[in-house]
Amino acid sequence: MSLPFSATREEKGFIFVSGQVALTEEGKLLEDSVVEQTHQVMKNVQKALESAGASLSDIVKTTIYTTDMSEYGEVSDAYVSHLTEPYPAREFICVKELPLGALVEISVIAKSPTR
Repeated sequence: MSLPFSATREEKGFIFVSGQVALTEEGKLLEDSVVEQTHQVMKNVQKALESAGASLSDIVKTTIYTTDMSEYGEVSDAYVSHLTEPYPAREFICVKELPLGALVEISVIAKSPTR
C-alpha cells in the first residue's frame, strides 16, 4: 500500500522529515520501553536526514508526540542524547494514540546543508 506522504521533502533550504515511529529495519514496531523506542525513532530520523544529505546537527525544529506525559523526562533524556548544542526548538505534545501503537513519534525540520 502506498501512503500519500513523503518521508522527507526539501523545500526552500529546509528538509522536512515526516513523523518517525520506532520501526526497525525489518519494518516492525519495536515493542520495548519508551526509552528504547525513542532511541530507535532518533536512529530513523538520522537515517532520513542522511538520505537528504543532512545530519542530526542540522535540525532546527522538532515536534515530539507521546501517549503518556509522565514519560516526558525519559523521552527527553533519550532524545537529547542524540543531539549536540545548540539544541533545536521543540514541542512536546501528548496525544491519545499514535500509529501502530507506538509510544513516541518525532518529526523534524532541518536546514539543508546545500544552502
